[in-house]
Amino acid sequence: MSKIMDLTALATQLDQATLSQQATAQLTGQQALDLPTAYRIQAEGIRLREQRGERRVGLKLGFTSRAKMQQMGVDHLIWGELTDAMQIEEGGTLDLRELIHPRVEPELCFITGKEINGPLSLAEAGRVLEGVCPALEIIDSRYRDFRFTLEDVIADNCSSAKFVVGALQNPQRAIDNLGVVMNFHGRPVQVGSTAAILGHPLRALVQIASLLYQQERVLPAGSVILAGAATAAEALRPGLHVSVDISGFGRTAFHTEGQL
Repeated sequence: MSKIMDLTALATQLDQATLSQQATAQLTGQQALDLPTAYRIQAEGIRLREQRGERRVGLKLGFTSRAKMQQMGVDHLIWGELTDAMQIEEGGTLDLRELIHPRVEPELCFITGKEINGPLSLAEAGRVLEGVCPALEIIDSRYRDFRFTLEDVIADNCSSAKFVVGALQNPQRAIDNLGVVMNFHGRPVQVGSTAAILGHPLRALVQIASLLYQQERVLPAGSVILAGAATAAEALRPGLHVSVDISGFGRTAFHTEGQL
């Protein structure tokens, strides 16, 4: 079997786990992977989704905590792809029957107003944005027991599953140290700050612009970029009202239904 066929088979394994809501074995237990190969598996998985009619709408960023980078032995963030099928309407409902072991994280979301086609300085990063929004990301590793290596998680599209985006806010507003409160039924379950995102969320945008440039890739205007988690994730269960409040910046929410 050729290397290309091997990558397709591994991507299909993860894709089938997503479609069947059945966890699968780690890829690294079956085959040695390096980071470039893991990203190629991720890309093949997105191609399978596109064949079903899904459309790319942006990126999710991971390891935007310096502590997490050090823990995993990397010096830059990682990323996964977002598609239109992953977005839940603000205030909408997430059916947990579509997922395996879902968790939720509060985030800031960037909406690009210009294409990103090269490196950005911190000062330039804010000027490519149409706006910034409060957001919630639902992550759902396709691996058994939510256990994985760095290469596994990249191949699995960085555990991305669903996302909810709130109202667009002025991108020129200060976002470097905003209070973040994630609530279940109006009660706080995680409290943090946007400073947890690389000390300033725009640094995540600077990093991804550089990484995309290295791959000779252009991110179109109107793209969604989830900047990374501002707190730890919380496990989801049926019948929840989940919301995030970002100090002076707005809120967004969704409901859960169905059984795990």
